[in-house]
Amino acid sequence: MPLRADDVDRFELARPRLQAIAYRLLGSADEAQDVVQETFLRWQAADVGRVQVPEAWLTKVLTNLCLNQLASARARRETYVGRWLPEPLFAGDPMLGPADTAEQRESVSYAVLTLMERLAPNERAVYVLREAFDYPHREIAEILDITEAASQQIFHRAKEHVAYGKARREVDEAAARRIVEEFLAAATSGRTDELVRLLTKDAVSIGDGGGKVPARTKAFKGAVAVAKFVGTLLKPSEATRAIVGGSSEIYAWVANGEPAVVAVVEGRVVGIMCLEVTAEGIAACRTQANPDKLARATEQWAAADHGEPLLVV
Repeated sequence: MPLRADDVDRFELARPRLQAIAYRLLGSADEAQDVVQETFLRWQAADVGRVQVPEAWLTKVLTNLCLNQLASARARRETYVGRWLPEPLFAGDPMLGPADTAEQRESVSYAVLTLMERLAPNERAVYVLREAFDYPHREIAEILDITEAASQQIFHRAKEHVAYGKARREVDEAAARRIVEEFLAAATSGRTDELVRLLTKDAVSIGDGGGKVPARTKAFKGAVAVAKFVGTLLKPSEATRAIVGGSSEIYAWVANGEPAVVAVVEGRVVGIMCLEVTAEGIAACRTQANPDKLARATEQWAAADHGEPLLVV
């Protein structure tokens, strides 16, 4: 039976929340959109007149589709070329979801999305539903077909796994720009010690090229190693220009709530380096360079008022 107009409207009202849940669970905007569309098809095929609480029904269907996707994604990532990192989203993207509380902002930070890769699918689901969307454990238990006590235990275990040794620092847009400007100035100064000063001693640098852009499989570890690598990365190079298709304009921006260095070639985003800022300094530089994971960022960039680049390499 075709859906009535008000049933379609009910789904469309839920779509932003469903997309935000799916993005946090899957770390991919494209996969999140696909899962939301599949949820709509399930809604279309259901006897919606018998659905007592549409929001709960839709969340349960979406979450279980995501769990299936996560299970298959684990197998795919075993053959993924190089390191796998989530797809970064620029500030203002509705897929980032709610950002009213510190917990919600933290749960979608690039650092936490990366750390969530160590969680089992059900741990990830409980963590996202509870931490980011404030679902009570009773409702989470119904969504996942587990007991309320199990939901509470899984949540505490997930929080322990995601916990990091250094407390991340929240920064607003203005502070993020200042951090990136200082980072770039130090990285291009020609003096490694200038950048080392901004990093934590155990800082790491990780890149995801997806086999389509050269990226080191192993992380750079330690402030000196990271500083040397970043300095080389931001040095004008014909080899780099050949890889990305021209000179890169470098901007300061915000992605997933973190200060970000954005590289753009002729309007196309070719790299986003998210900086994990802690009280002790920058603890990690995570760079997404896989073009498959930068399409949405490029669309956002085209619509943004980004001003002049800080430098061109």
